Amino acid sequence: MQWSFPIGRVAGSEVRIHLTFFLLLLWIGIVHFQAGGAAAATDGIVFVIAVFACVVLHELGHAIAARRYGIKTPRITLLPIGGVAELERMPEKPSEEIVVALAGPLVNVVIAAVLLLFLGGRFDPDTLASMENPATGFAARLAAVNIVLVLFNLIPAFPMDGGRVLRALLAMRYPRVRATEIAGTIGQIAAFAFGFLGLVGGNPLLIFVAIFVYLAANAETQATGLRDAARAVKVRDAMITSYESLRPNARLADAADALLRTTQHEFPVTDGGRHLRGVLTRAALVEGLREHGADKPVIEMMVRDIPKVRDTAWLTAAIDAMQEGRVPAVAVVGADDRMVGYVTFENISELMMLRAAGKWR
Repeated sequence: MQWSFPIGRVAGSEVRIHLTFFLLLLWIGIVHFQAGGAAAATDGIVFVIAVFACVVLHELGHAIAARRYGIKTPRITLLPIGGVAELERMPEKPSEEIVVALAGPLVNVVIAAVLLLFLGGRFDPDTLASMENPATGFAARLAAVNIVLVLFNLIPAFPMDGGRVLRALLAMRYPRVRATEIAGTIGQIAAFAFGFLGLVGGNPLLIFVAIFVYLAANAETQATGLRDAARAVKVRDAMITSYESLRPNARLADAADALLRTTQHEFPVTDGGRHLRGVLTRAALVEGLREHGADKPVIEMMVRDIPKVRDTAWLTAAIDAMQEGRVPAVAVVGADDRMVGYVTFENISELMMLRAAGKWR
């Protein structure tokens, strides 16, 4: 995710923090300082950090549950509106998806229980109403926040935790694509409700949540449909076979010339034996020209360790490889391990659009 940087690794996942998170801390500090001075500002900032520590534990709950089914979680990113665990994929078995989805809220239940039973916190309607009041007590307020996190995350708004549970339950009766479409529609309706409440109540954070839920629901619905369609397509039917490649000794100036005379957004870097060395993306080309100049070798700006798939594999293998490796393309090789083409998300989407438009291939 852009504008984020790593702050450490926990249980095999890189924890990243988005720069806008510091804007939240700044805003909290200013508001509390105006209300009660430096002591109030410090309390407010420490409390927000404690809340987001609980959010990290929530996301780790998802990650640990997913690991049980062989799914890695390379990154957990903290945003002002919460945390995002970037799982390589979600389990496709409904029972497994329910376990992964509920693992996060279960962590918050455990945290709240510890705060209430062992650290002197208490929970009642007054505590919920005064979560921002330092006089209520740190443990009590943190317990209340965790309870709110549980209730909020279990709202059946896909792709929130409750929405994933809803999708899994629907998938027990309907095909997964149809279940995702239903859950995604409900999620988008919920997003409009969040946005309306945010506008009426003057809550900008709720508006950001609404935007995030709407976009995420739409994106995941499309991704699920794409993946389902890819199960019936071979890689050789989707790969790009007409392209211009670069030699390892090429400079960025050569890549710039190729960019202008072609419509490619990425350029495979291959040796004389058609073995892939890496891929130079348009973004990396522009960045390299800006920072290093036209004489910079392309091999110093290309993306290395590009996954390979056989041309006889199903297209889902290419999708999995790009998602797991977070790479711009996947090389397609023949029986002799030489590159015969490559696949990107863009050309997969184009293929699926053509197939959806009519009988083709």
